[in-house]
Amino acid sequence: MLDVPLLIGGQSCPARDGRTFERHNPVTGEVVSRVAAATVEDADAAVAAAQAAFPAWAALAPNERRTRLLKAAEQMQARAGEFIAAAGETGAMANWYGFNVHLASNMLREAASMTTQIHGEVIPSDVPGSFAMALRQPCGVVLGIAPWNAPVILATRAIAMPLACGNTVVLKASELSPAVHRLIGQVLQDAGLGDGVVNVISNAPADAAVIVERLIANPAVRRVNFTGSTKVGRIVGELSARHLKPALLELGGKAPLLVLDDADLDAAVEAAAFGAYFNQGQICMSTERLVVDSKVADAFVAKLAAKVATLRAGNPASSESVLGSLVDVSAGERIQLLVDDAVAKGAKLVAGGQVEGSIMQATLLDNVTPAMRLYAEESFGPVAVVLRGDGDEELLRLANDSEFGLSAAIFSRDTSRALALAQRVESGICHINGPTVHDEAQMPFGGVKASGYGSFGGKSAIEQFTQLRWVTLQNGPRHYPI
Repeated sequence: MLDVPLLIGGQSCPARDGRTFERHNPVTGEVVSRVAAATVEDADAAVAAAQAAFPAWAALAPNERRTRLLKAAEQMQARAGEFIAAAGETGAMANWYGFNVHLASNMLREAASMTTQIHGEVIPSDVPGSFAMALRQPCGVVLGIAPWNAPVILATRAIAMPLACGNTVVLKASELSPAVHRLIGQVLQDAGLGDGVVNVISNAPADAAVIVERLIANPAVRRVNFTGSTKVGRIVGELSARHLKPALLELGGKAPLLVLDDADLDAAVEAAAFGAYFNQGQICMSTERLVVDSKVADAFVAKLAAKVATLRAGNPASSESVLGSLVDVSAGERIQLLVDDAVAKGAKLVAGGQVEGSIMQATLLDNVTPAMRLYAEESFGPVAVVLRGDGDEELLRLANDSEFGLSAAIFSRDTSRALALAQRVESGICHINGPTVHDEAQMPFGGVKASGYGSFGGKSAIEQFTQLRWVTLQNGPRHYPI
């Protein structure tokens, strides 16, 4: 069992009132972590520590910030085993957590490379003798709120570019992966970023709303970023707007994968299976809708069904398991209701559908219609539905018939044809002949519609985590009308 204290001002500490909560392995029920349950006073203390550390961190030369972030990346990679040891919090496979550490380390490296890329500009002025500049400067304290499903990647993403831009951070850990999020803070602390530069707050599930509101309302918090469900994202966005805090929101998705009539079906099947079922479909980019041309739909479904049959879900500790567990039993119950609703209304259950506790087998449904909840609702589980259409325009209509717009994919041997369609798909991300699940540290990552706004990643994040200021220098006398 892992003991998980708060990280405030460089110090490990319990909650002020001593309260804790436990996170249990969803498969075995065993206690994985015992976690400090922060009070609102702890939240205030974390922000105060970040505010106190801000002047020194912001004043560091960019190459010094780079050096410390690179050291953190190396330490994170070296401690991969510690992150994998905490995978029991979510029931994920070890390979998923290993990939998380790999990509998160690269996010720190990419952020390190950005410390010298925060540029301003000189702007011509109509005022004689006025030298006008637009400068990008650190904002202050940034609040990052990260989810559990890709815990190392998404929590690191919440803080890496804010740090590179000269801000200090408070990370509000997920109640479902608190040990992993706390370990990220410890890695950064041990890398020598400085006391208070990174602070980590964990809270009991029942206290989440109060803690988040307190953090956002704190005057020292200047920027907010949130990754999670659209439902909670709306709340975070509203709270941030109420306190006039810019927010970066990366929310839910229901990614379509379009299979055109000339697609390489074998390649499309491999990408669809990976995109729909990796990490039990608990990824914001997961392929939930397979939008297939009717000319090739029967062949595609048959090939995919054969692939799905090889994807056995089970206890992550078993060598026979290809897929692991859902985050908890209630997730399985929720997803089962969606599948039952679709089948009751005429959908064909092609593969899977079995749920035992938190273990759900990879599930594929055909003949899904708008009358079924699975047509529109995000399952956030190992479920993909087939939507059939005649011709590219109908496939495009089906792909865009969603409130979400995060990731998408198109399979076609005619790349010009696919690129023309990609420009009309309503999503922040679109991959041609690749899976909907894909991320690289340097790429702009964000969605449209109910999938949020703003972009993480590389240079695109600089705009999110710096303040653009207009500064002038007057050379010589200036004329005034009075």
